[in-house]
Amino acid sequence: MAQYDKIISKILSGISDKNISFSGLCNVLKYLGFKERIKGNHHIFYKDGIREILNLQPKDSKAKQYQVKQIRNIILKYKIRGEQNV
Repeated sequence: MAQYDKIISKILSGISDKNISFSGLCNVLKYLGFKERIKGNHHIFYKDGIREILNLQPKDSKAKQYQVKQIRNIILKYKIRGEQNV
């Protein structure tokens, strides 16, 4: 779980939003308890108890900077902790 904690720390720090891998970000969201639905190039994440729906698309192999910021805001707003369900 250290790999997820490392990516979560990068997300929460806000320093390297444009250098987070898309696959790593998707795996972290699953670790945090989000469910994933894929339609074309869109990865849609949702979780019970959270009103926001995250619609992510990769840019090359990286996550888009504004999407990382959205995820950071949701983690902080709902005080989401990691779940052991990957």
